[in-house]
Amino acid sequence: MNDKQKQLHRQIRSRKKTALVTNRPRLSVFRSNQYVYAQIIDGKGKTIAGVSETALKKDTKVTPIERAKQVGIEIAKLALTKKIKEVAFDKGRFAYHGRIKAVAEGAREGGLSL
Repeated sequence: MNDKQKQLHRQIRSRKKTALVTNRPRLSVFRSNQYVYAQIIDGKGKTIAGVSETALKKDTKVTPIERAKQVGIEIAKLALTKKIKEVAFDKGRFAYHGRIKAVAEGAREGGLSL
């Protein structure tokens, strides 16, 4: 297996686990080298709400982990305005560490139940 196949395998394994929680929409997180993106997706695959780090105000003195936490707080605010209180966290192919973990913590601080 090459690296791409391993990533895809991790992503599929992660999605299967979040699919077991069928009554909740999922909070999907994507991390690029520069930015973090988060979106809430319903069971049919339709995006309900989405936030990216590019939409936040640029502050050069803020660390990437703090910016990721802000993304989590913003997605929680959007979810609560749409009356969504519980979501299943979908980390995709990424390890629950660093910026991915910060998004989850920010979403919890914002009022979401993961």
